[in-house]
Amino acid sequence: MDSHLEAKILELLDQHRVMTLATLRPDGWPQATTVGYANVGMTLYFLCALDSQKSANLAHDDRVSLTIDHDTPDLMAITGLSMAARALKVTDRAEAEAALRLMPLKYPAGTSLPVPMPGPEEVAIFRLTPVVISVLDYTKGFGHSDTVTL
Repeated sequence: MDSHLEAKILELLDQHRVMTLATLRPDGWPQATTVGYANVGMTLYFLCALDSQKSANLAHDDRVSLTIDHDTPDLMAITGLSMAARALKVTDRAEAEAALRLMPLKYPAGTSLPVPMPGPEEVAIFRLTPVVISVLDYTKGFGHSDTVTL
């Protein structure tokens, strides 16, 4: 992967903390929801309720699509990421605890967060491993994107 493109991906991941995540329901319909995330490099983590529809969907099919972006009043300033990824429920306690420690770090000091953070046994924690990443950058032209297959 081109080092400039990799740097742009990591910059966008580090600048944001919310993504839209689409999972597949058992009936085949996609379901998009907004979730917070933390990342280590290009590996993303998110958590959800143990009995959530997302957890049930991912137990059926581990494929997800996601977007990470922000609103801008200037159409030609749109930047963001679109990814196809595989979701794996984190079962290793040490990895789960590490992922939970990352979540509050995405928020500035003084932000209201659940205190205490839930423990690994109270939530489902998923690791997302990207398969294809599209980097949207309209500053390079309307609809411009660069695609990387990992």
